[in-house]
Amino acid sequence: MAEAADFQGTRPSPARRWLRRTASVVAGLPLFAGLLYGPVAPSARADEKAAGSRTVDVSLDTFSPSTPMDGDTLTISGTVTNDGKETVTGGTVDLRVGSPLPNRGAIDEVARRKGFTPGSDGTELGDTYTYKIPALPAGITEDFTLSVPVDKLGLDEEGVYQLGISLTGRTPSEPYDQVLGIERTFLPWQPDATEKKTGLTYLWPLISSTRLSAVTGSDDQQTPVFENDDLAAELAPGGRLERLVALGAELPVTWVIDPDLLATVEAMTRNYRVKEGDADVPGRNQAVARQWLSSLDKAVQDGTVVALPYADPDLASLAHRGKDVSGSLSHLQPATELAETTVETILHVKPSVDFAWPVDGAIDPSVVDVATSAGADKVIARSDSVRDDLAYTPTAARPIGGGTTAVVADEALSTAFTGDMTKAEDSTLAVQRFLAHTLTVTQQQPGKQRSIVVAPQRMPTAAQAQSMATALRGLSAQRWTQPVDLVTAAAAKPDPRATTKVPGSARYPQKLRRQELPLQAFQDMKATQETLDNFKVILTAAYRVVTPVGNAINREMSTSWRGRPQSAAVYRQDVLAHLKSLTTEVKLIDKSDLTLSGRSATIPVTVQNKLLQGVDHLVLRLTSTKPTRLKLNGDTVSELPVRIEGGHSQSVKFTASANANGPVPMTAQLYTEDGRPYGKPMSFTVKVSEITPTVMLVIAGGVLLLVLAGIRMYTQRKRAAARDTAPDGDQGTGPTAGPGGAPDEDPEAAGGPAAEAGAEHAPEAGDGTAAADDDAAEQPSDPTPDTGAQSTEPSGPGEKVDR
Repeated sequence: MAEAADFQGTRPSPARRWLRRTASVVAGLPLFAGLLYGPVAPSARADEKAAGSRTVDVSLDTFSPSTPMDGDTLTISGTVTNDGKETVTGGTVDLRVGSPLPNRGAIDEVARRKGFTPGSDGTELGDTYTYKIPALPAGITEDFTLSVPVDKLGLDEEGVYQLGISLTGRTPSEPYDQVLGIERTFLPWQPDATEKKTGLTYLWPLISSTRLSAVTGSDDQQTPVFENDDLAAELAPGGRLERLVALGAELPVTWVIDPDLLATVEAMTRNYRVKEGDADVPGRNQAVARQWLSSLDKAVQDGTVVALPYADPDLASLAHRGKDVSGSLSHLQPATELAETTVETILHVKPSVDFAWPVDGAIDPSVVDVATSAGADKVIARSDSVRDDLAYTPTAARPIGGGTTAVVADEALSTAFTGDMTKAEDSTLAVQRFLAHTLTVTQQQPGKQRSIVVAPQRMPTAAQAQSMATALRGLSAQRWTQPVDLVTAAAAKPDPRATTKVPGSARYPQKLRRQELPLQAFQDMKATQETLDNFKVILTAAYRVVTPVGNAINREMSTSWRGRPQSAAVYRQDVLAHLKSLTTEVKLIDKSDLTLSGRSATIPVTVQNKLLQGVDHLVLRLTSTKPTRLKLNGDTVSELPVRIEGGHSQSVKFTASANANGPVPMTAQLYTEDGRPYGKPMSFTVKVSEITPTVMLVIAGGVLLLVLAGIRMYTQRKRAAARDTAPDGDQGTGPTAGPGGAPDEDPEAAGGPAAEAGAEHAPEAGDGTAAADDDAAEQPSDPTPDTGAQSTEPSGPGEKVDR
C-alpha cells in the first residue's frame, strides 16, 4: 500500500524514498556479508530461485527515450519466451527501479549479473504499469509493452538507475508467485545540463580489407584489376560502408580514413576488371562507387579527417617482427606522405596525419617507436593498455616522453558495440550501458571538465554502426557531454595524476601478439621490394610498375590481414609472382653452339623485350671461359650497352679473336648499370677451328687446278663438237685460225662459256668472306632493333658467326 501511495502523486516524499532505499540496503546486507567473510554453502532454496528465475527469457527490444527528461513517458517493449517445460500461469511483466549506481564498476557488475537477486533488483512499480499474461505455454513467445511516465519512477537523484524488466508467475510444480525471468538495463537521469560537460570524441573509422591487386592493364589508363568485387556490397545502399557514411554525416564524429580505401573506390569509378579464375572480367559497379564517393565528399567537408598511413599498416607487427627485416620500416614514411596526398586529392580536404593507431590501442615502447617513426607525434592508445590507478576517468591526452602524446581512449566505451548488434535486444542494452557510462564519467568529478575519447573497432558492421549512431543521438541534447574533435582532444590539458608511463613489452596482450603478421611476411615484402628496385632502373616508364606494385607492398602489411594469415600469404605470393613475370619479359634468347673458322669474327647475342615500354640502362656482358683460345676485344670479358623499345629485339655483336683450336664455353648475362645481375645467364659454346695461311694456299692451289682442268675439258668438247657438225670439206673452217692453228680469241677473254663456267666458282656476296668485310664496317651493337620473327628464335644448328 505504501508503494501504491507513492504513485498517487507526482513524486514520493523524501521520507518514503529514504525508507525504500534503506530497505533495499538492508535486504542486500546478507549478500554483502557473504562477500566480506568468504563463501558459504548456498541453500537449496537459493538454488531453486536462481534456476527458476531463468525459466523465462525476457528480451528488451526498445527503450525510448534513451535519455528521458522531465515530462517524458518511458516506453519499453520486448518479448518473453517460456524456455521451461511447464506452462507459466498468472504471469505479470513488471518494471523494477533500483537505486542509483555509485560508479562505473557497479554498472559493469549489474550488466554481468544473471538471474533474479532479491534485494538487488529493485522493487516493482505495481499493477498500474504492468503487462498481464494469463498463460504462457512452454516454448511460446509473447510480446509486451510498458509505458510509464518518468515522474512515476521515483528518480529523485541525478545519476544512473538500474532498471529490471521481470516476469512473475507460477508453474504446476511450484504453484506460488516467483520471478521466473528478468532482464536488466540502465536509465541515465540528468534532466538539467551540467555546468562542466565532458568533452566526448568519437572516432568514425572508414577502413576495409584489401581489394586491389598489383596487376594493371596494358592500356594507357592502366586499368586496375581487383581481387574480387566484394567491395561493391559494402558501398551499396544498406552496405557497411554506405551506412557508416550516411550515419556519420549526421553525427559529430572525427573521420578516421584509410586512404587505400579511397583510392580503391576511386579506381572503381572508372573501367576496372575483376579476377575470375585464371582470367579477369569487366567490373560493373562504377555507379555505386561514384555515389559513395560523392556522399563521403559532402559528409566530411565540415568535419575533421584523420588519415592513417596508406593501407593502414600493422604497427605492432612492424614493431615486434618487421624491424628484424631490413627495409621494413622504410615503408612508413612514404605511406604517410601518400596518405595525405590521396585524401586531399579525392576528398578535397586537408587531413591530419599526426596520429598513429595501433591495433586495439595496445602499445609498448617498441610500438610507440615505430608509430612515431614516420612523423606522427600522437598515438591512439586504450585504457586497458595504459592503465590509470584513479577513482575517476582522467582526460585522454597525456605526454609519454619524446614529444609524443598518448591519446588514451576509454576501453569500456570503445568496446561497447563490438558484439553482434543485429538483434534489437543486444543493441538496446549496449546503447543504454554506453550512455550510463558517459553520465557516470561526468558525475565522477562534476566540478572538473575532462575530455574522453572513444576508439571503436576498426571495421564496424552495419548493425554496429547503427547502434553507435543511436548512442550518439542519445547524447545530442548535450546535457552532460559535448562533442570534441580528435585534434582538439589531443591538445587538451593533461591530468597531472594520469599515468604517463608506457607499459613494458611483457604487458602487451598475447592474444594480439598471436594475430600479428609473421616474420616470413616481412621477408616476402623485402624480396618483392628488391625485385622491384632491380627492375625499375631499366624501365623508361617505371611509374607504370612502381606505383601499383609499391602500393601492393603497402597493402601486404595492412592490419586487415589479422585473423586471415592464409589469405595474406596468398596475396603476397601473387604480388611477387606478377612482378617476376614482368621481369622475365626482358631476357636473352638462347643460342645453339657456334663454329668460328678463322682468327676473328663477331658473335651476335639477341636480347628480347616483350614489355610494352622500352628498357634502358642495361649492359650485356659476354664472358669467355678460355681466353687462351678465344678473346673478346682482346680480353676475357666484353660489355656492350643495351636499349630496346617495347615489343622489340636487339642483336648485340661482340668482336672475337681466336688463338687456338677447340671448344670455348661462353656466358652471356644482363646487368643493370649499377652492376646488379638482371635475369638468368645464358650459356653456349663456340667451336674454334683456325685455318692457317699454308692451308689456305693449298686450298687455293687445288681450286685453281680444278678451274684449269674444267676450262681444258670445256675447250676440248667444243672443238670436238665443231668438227662433228662441219661438212666434210670444211673441217678446217670455224673460228678464224691464227698462227699455228690457234683461234683468234681466247674463250675466257671473249667472255664465252668458259668464262661463265669460271664465274660459277667465284665467291658470292653472301659468302663468309664478304660478310666479314661487311661486318667490319658495322658498329658493335646494332642500333636498329630487329623486330622480325627470326630475331626471336634460337640460332640454328651449326650456326656460323660472321667473320
